[in-house]
Amino acid sequence: MTPTPFFSDRRSLAKAITLVESKRDDHRQEAQQVLEQILPYTGNSIRIGITGIPGVGKSTFIEAFGLHLIKQGKKVAVLAVDPSSPVAGGSILGDKTRMEELSRQENAFIRPSPSEGSLGGVAHKTRETMLLCEAAGYDVVIVETVGVGQSEYEVASMVDFFLVLMLPNAGDELQGIKKGILELADALVINKADGESLNLAQQSQQHYQNAFHLLQDNSFWTPRVMTCSALEHKNIDAIWEMILEYKKIAQESGIFEQQRREQNAQWMKKLLHEMIDLRLNQNESIRSLSKKLEQEVVQGTCTPYSAAKKIIEKL
Repeated sequence: MTPTPFFSDRRSLAKAITLVESKRDDHRQEAQQVLEQILPYTGNSIRIGITGIPGVGKSTFIEAFGLHLIKQGKKVAVLAVDPSSPVAGGSILGDKTRMEELSRQENAFIRPSPSEGSLGGVAHKTRETMLLCEAAGYDVVIVETVGVGQSEYEVASMVDFFLVLMLPNAGDELQGIKKGILELADALVINKADGESLNLAQQSQQHYQNAFHLLQDNSFWTPRVMTCSALEHKNIDAIWEMILEYKKIAQESGIFEQQRREQNAQWMKKLLHEMIDLRLNQNESIRSLSKKLEQEVVQGTCTPYSAAKKIIEKL
């Protein structure tokens, strides 16, 4: 039985996410206390990562998908990560305007967050935000990534099902997709399979299926290749049925919980690196030493390895 949600409304959930995303030390401590309290209320959703190149129609697809889920009686949270400007550091955070109909739904929660230069294309606190959404009673948590190359690897390490959206382009069956991303994907979905692009999408589907056959599949799940039209809401129901099938097989085989445990271990290691980096930056004597050694490395009087070793020894 699903426990009663920890958060009573979207406003309290939004405030908790803002607290978790804060960089202030007192807020960090407070946020960790909240995360400890909500743990018994987490883990009851299915976490879906959605990525794809710019222009593939991620927002249109997520809106159509989210509206379908709400009709099925689900509560849907969308964590949409906007790329931050490398120059000014700001983000547009316009996902609510791109998912206008979904954002008006009572059982939907859309939270745009800046990537803030995160190489993985996902916000630094996406994992914590997922837990908060689960504690608020959301059945499906969708993470939409920037799609900057590294994002596919980052998001795959924090979700249950990883979906890659593609454009109908039969002329280039791999369309810049790397073998590693094919190995990560649980499904490829060719969007915009409508109008004049329908035949192209069907040809692309066959090309991608052939590409999957080239990979050695030792998994419990054979990745699917499907087509859809988010604009016309075609085949959205079939994609959800596929995800439910994946979840059922994964749970019955024990893979579902095993994968989440492994993800938690990876998360701990990542946080450890972040905390060490934070400690280094907060220590005045180490900051001073770092600047001195950085100059020596730039001038060629010290190797990067020796400099790093001296800093760690000082810590």
